[in-house]
Amino acid sequence: MTDFKLAYHANCWGDLGGNAAGVTSITQLSYRTFGDMRRAFEDIARAGYEGVELFDGNLLDFSVSDMRSLLTDHGLSLVATYAGGNFIFDDILPEELARVTRAADRAAELGAPHLVVGGGARRFDGVREADYHKLAAALDRVKEIADGRGLRAHYHPHLSTIVEGPGEVAKILSMTSIDFCPDTAHLAAAGGDPAKLIRDHSTRISYIHLKGLQREPFAFTPLDRGDVPTEGIIAAMRDVGFKGWVCAELDAWADPLEGATASMTYLKSA
Repeated sequence: MTDFKLAYHANCWGDLGGNAAGVTSITQLSYRTFGDMRRAFEDIARAGYEGVELFDGNLLDFSVSDMRSLLTDHGLSLVATYAGGNFIFDDILPEELARVTRAADRAAELGAPHLVVGGGARRFDGVREADYHKLAAALDRVKEIADGRGLRAHYHPHLSTIVEGPGEVAKILSMTSIDFCPDTAHLAAAGGDPAKLIRDHSTRISYIHLKGLQREPFAFTPLDRGDVPTEGIIAAMRDVGFKGWVCAELDAWADPLEGATASMTYLKSA
């Protein structure tokens, strides 16, 4: 693992959600973990990680100086922030991009290298072909925002959006120039082979999310557990010459420190 730098997402230290004000005001609808980020940073550092990724809402809760102090106190680097949007509705797209811009500004001020976005709304009456074109155009706008701030922008396919499985991933990557952030558990849950997807799209990958997947009952797991063999994924990363930040994560776990430590123990042994 010497070519990889290991980060952990702070999303596991509380319930996941968004700002309630976003129901009626799109500009306020950021992702967040309803938990103590100070405890999250302490646990992530104790587990041996060098970096941390934060949802945009949690990142913007802190001033630049307070976040910088929190990172320094725990010997961590801010690696990325994660934002999202529908990205297919013309009327609200400027509001969504304004939110992404705020997050990108803060991440850049703190020296983070990466900006990650997820999204592409699935309509109540099904997916329209035009939605992929709208999503691609929005992702190119996100890339412009990131480029202008010295960040590298990534699209993260996600369950419940219009980009889940391998065919949809290939489709959207052919339509936009943004980088691809594979989340190994989401891709596997959507029927994909994460190792193959890493090989197929290696030139578009400079940041990766790793987590385990248990299919029945459905749950995300630490990397030493579950039904998706991480060994093959790491072999694919080595085969394509991947170097850089890798972010392990768990969307929920009863003991977040135990989950983070389990994944680190596995990664050290890989």
